[in-house]
Amino acid sequence: MFQLLFLVLFAEAAVALLLMVKVGPLRELAMRGVEQAKMGKGPATVKTIACTLSVILLSSVTTILKIQNRGHKLGTVSPMDQVLWRTHLLEASLIGYTLFLAFVIDRLHHYLQKLITLRKAASTSREEVEKLQMENRSLREKEDKSSREIKKLHQDIAKLREDMKKLKSESEDHERKASEAEAHVNALQKQSEELLLEYDRLLEDNQILQSQLHYKA
Repeated sequence: MFQLLFLVLFAEAAVALLLMVKVGPLRELAMRGVEQAKMGKGPATVKTIACTLSVILLSSVTTILKIQNRGHKLGTVSPMDQVLWRTHLLEASLIGYTLFLAFVIDRLHHYLQKLITLRKAASTSREEVEKLQMENRSLREKEDKSSREIKKLHQDIAKLREDMKKLKSESEDHERKASEAEAHVNALQKQSEELLLEYDRLLEDNQILQSQLHYKA
C-alpha cells in the first residue's frame, strides 16, 4: 500500500513539475496524458479512486484521533498504538498529498489550456491587428494618391477657368471688332448709296445740259 502511494505521489509530483516548468516537449506529453485521463471513462475512474482514497483518509484520521483520545485517557500510549498511529499518520499524509497533487494537476491542466487558448486568440488578434494595420496603410496610400489626384484636378480646373476667361475675353474682342466692322460696312454702304444718288443726279444734270446745248445749236 505504502509503496503504491509513494509511486503515485512521485508520479504526480513529476507530472505537476512538468506542467509548471517547460522542459522541451515533456510539457506537451504531460498535457496529452492528462487530457487522455479526462477522456472517456477516465473522469469516472479518477473520481472513484479519489472517493476511495478520501474514505481511507477519513478512516485513518478517525483512527489517529481514537488513538490520541485513548492515550489521553490512559495517560500513556502503548507501543502498538504508537506503531498504529505512525502508520495511519503516514498513510493519511500520503493520501492527502496524493489528493492535493491530483487537484493541483487538474487545476494546472485547466489553466494551461486556458493559457494556450488565450495565446492562440492573442496570436489571431495580433494577426488581425497586423492585417488591419496593412489595410489602414493601404487606405492611407490610396487616400494620399486620391488627394494628389484631386489637387491635380483642382489645378487643371483652375487652368481651364483661366483659359475660359482668356477665350471669353478674346471672344468679346472679336465680337467688338465684328461690331465695328459691321458698323464700318454699314457706313460704307450708306456712303455708297449717297454717292450713287449723287452720280444719278449728276447724270441727270449732264443730260439736261447736253439737251440745252443741243437745242441752242
